[in-house]
Amino acid sequence: MSEQVQARAADEDAVEAARRRAADADLVVVKAGTNSLTDDDSRLDREKLDKLVDDIMDLRERGKDVLLVSSGSIGAGSGRIGKDGDTIEETQALSTVGQSLLMAQYTESFERYDQKIAQLLLTEHDLDNPERFTNLQNTVRTLLDWGIVPVINENDAVATEEVRIGDNDMLSSSVAIGVDADLLVTLTDVGGVYTGNPKHDDDAERIEAVAQNYDEVQQLITDTAEAKFGGIRTKVERARAAAEHDIPAIIARSTEPSVLEKIATAKPVGTLFVPVNGDSDE
Repeated sequence: MSEQVQARAADEDAVEAARRRAADADLVVVKAGTNSLTDDDSRLDREKLDKLVDDIMDLRERGKDVLLVSSGSIGAGSGRIGKDGDTIEETQALSTVGQSLLMAQYTESFERYDQKIAQLLLTEHDLDNPERFTNLQNTVRTLLDWGIVPVINENDAVATEEVRIGDNDMLSSSVAIGVDADLLVTLTDVGGVYTGNPKHDDDAERIEAVAQNYDEVQQLITDTAEAKFGGIRTKVERARAAAEHDIPAIIARSTEPSVLEKIATAKPVGTLFVPVNGDSDE
């Protein structure tokens, strides 16, 4: 299966063209997962957070606009007060503790570059309601015109089952599509998409590009993924959704040195999802 997956990847010219489009992107949505921001005790890891900000500022210094979709509020809240969220109410409360801490540390870290940021907390209503989403688009455009980096997260404090987006991979993809971004980058704790689970399979190989091989990749993920939400399955599905809206998408390791600089200089990193213009594999 692994050889079949690699063999059906997009041709080299298509991959190189997509990589160049990613490098030339003017508006980039960057999604950072909880593991990219916290330590083993769920506390915010300042070294990880500062690296993320350093990477984002490399894009800003290249003249690019960046929207940051950041997880980590619930984990940060849990680490801050030493409690786990056993109920919905406790999880929502933890998010309020963690979100304020998360934004405080982002503000401090971005201030090293004299870069201003803004917070946007969203629910499913904000994405599904046309008027609310238009307001969101207008706010984002205004912030970007002002040179401000929007930091977006789900509003966990009020997001009940009926209005819950469910996952920041879904949120980042929806935002990227909605604001007509030029690139979606998902930063995670693995180096991309693999032919097996790299945490358990030493023979797992990184898949460099996904296009015509999407069906095989999806099957591999179904066979090897451990979690329904927040795992690689959702990341792959949402990266593909962006690609089907003609947006290059990349899944890469957050700890990769200068990861966003490598993307901005068209170097191979992570797994690239080649835009397919809405075409299916069939």
